[in-house]
Amino acid sequence: MSTKNENFRDSIATINEEGKRNIIYPKKPKGRFTNLRTYLSWILLAILFASPFIKINGNQFLLFNILDRKFNIFGMPFWPQDFYLLVISMLVGLVFIILFTVIFGRVFCGWVCPQTIFMEMVFRKIEYFIEGDRAKQIKLDKQKWDTEKISKKSLKWFIFLIISFLIANAFLAYFIGGDTLISHMKDGPFQHFDTFWKLLAFTAVFFLVFAWFREQVCIIACPYGRLQGVLLDNNSVVVAYDHKRGEDRQKLRKTEDRKEQGYGDCIDCKQCVLVCPTGIDIRNGTQLECVNCTACIDACDDIMDTVGFDRGLIRYASENNIETGEKFTFSARIISYITILTLMVVFLVTMLFLRNEVEANILHIPGQMYRTKGDTISNVYTFKIINKTNGSYEDLKLDLISHHGNIKIVGGKINLPKGELYQGTLFIDILKKDLKSSKEKLKIGIYNNGELIETNTTNFQSPVQIK
Repeated sequence: MSTKNENFRDSIATINEEGKRNIIYPKKPKGRFTNLRTYLSWILLAILFASPFIKINGNQFLLFNILDRKFNIFGMPFWPQDFYLLVISMLVGLVFIILFTVIFGRVFCGWVCPQTIFMEMVFRKIEYFIEGDRAKQIKLDKQKWDTEKISKKSLKWFIFLIISFLIANAFLAYFIGGDTLISHMKDGPFQHFDTFWKLLAFTAVFFLVFAWFREQVCIIACPYGRLQGVLLDNNSVVVAYDHKRGEDRQKLRKTEDRKEQGYGDCIDCKQCVLVCPTGIDIRNGTQLECVNCTACIDACDDIMDTVGFDRGLIRYASENNIETGEKFTFSARIISYITILTLMVVFLVTMLFLRNEVEANILHIPGQMYRTKGDTISNVYTFKIINKTNGSYEDLKLDLISHHGNIKIVGGKINLPKGELYQGTLFIDILKKDLKSSKEKLKIGIYNNGELIETNTTNFQSPVQIK
């Protein structure tokens, strides 16, 4: 890394010396990594827009309905009672991101993050198509508001607004359900105004992000950039400039012998800076703003091909690899993360297999005292039964396991469709002679076709003195 000028560490690239916004005009990248990222973005965008409308066994592939407390992960329904599984899943994801960052740096941001994919692979490409490459965009922004500028800017912003609206629909489908969204669209906005204004709010947010805030999301709003500074070490593989090969950087002159002059392979063309979507100079080393998008690698490789030098002046490499030529090795730190992640995944899978397919909750109605009917004591309860499976249950039965007695369900049969919740009221009658205290623990079984599928416990109140 060059140490000639360390001023870049005092501020971010998107803020100028006066403290104002420094608009970034990245040059259109091209090359093998750009092509790979483009193909990957097509796949990820297809998954993103299709997931709310894909169903597995009748369940939406991904659903995060917070208001109705319904969640589907890969077609598997989860309920608030399964919240601990969601927490474990989030912890697994966090450890995976930490492990991935320790090994590969911020590659997630450049290749998979929705913000980067939409910005660079959708909105930026539209901008290139309408306004042209970097030089034309700068010229257009500097010229007065004539017919050309008004028409191009209006067209760009109109298309941005349409795409933002489509993205808002897709994201809303994750929260209210794909079928619900389609139904609301058919009914019209005025019949579901609550959904419509949420859709407009999402659209406004996405439009502002991609039309104005842009790379600031990655630099200012996203905490991941700060996290990588803690997680990276000399063994982490990141987009890096080979300063040992590149320095001393000098402009290319055909008549001189660079090796004899002691010059490096960097010809100081600054193409790596011009293509950077966050405006940094990768030759200064790993920085907060770098999202590992590889645009600088493609730009540098193209220049190296042109001048006849070997590719790889900027490449995926670790600091140890550049300094000593040392290849990547699994350090004790990485092995410990892998071990922790493996144990957590095993624990999560085990808990998923042990998860009850039907879960019940039976509670004594607050404020309701027991009733005496001759030799029988009766208590009234509310109950909830949740079907977490993809199948339906017909005529479920509830019966006492711990005591002799009767359970009477108000309304008769319990029919429980897949992924649904049944709520009701029931009475439990037990003979006085079978009770031993004023508050006893009852164990109740839930049966499907004579097979016990779930058990639950509750309290049974009775007179203090039992004879």
